Amino acid sequence: MLTARHLDADKARSIATRLKSIEGQARGIQRMLDEGRDCQAIIDQLTALRAASHAATIEALEAFVMQCFKAGNEDPEMIVTHLLGVISRLTR
Repeated sequence: MLTARHLDADKARSIATRLKSIEGQARGIQRMLDEGRDCQAIIDQLTALRAASHAATIEALEAFVMQCFKAGNEDPEMIVTHLLGVISRLTR
């Protein structure tokens, strides 16, 4: 099974940068709540946060898929079955 240690260093940095941005967005939304800001503005920011999280998830998924097929250590059918499970959880 692949782990984050199998990720290319540049890809891992890219995902980490996205996550730091997401963290900043979440803190900004918390401030908006504390300040009693407009509900629509908060919802807009939550929507942006969800989109950023989704983009980070897709980037990580792409990286793991590419690494999985490059490594070639496992049976291709097992790899596809595993990936289908990941995609199924992603689309819930």
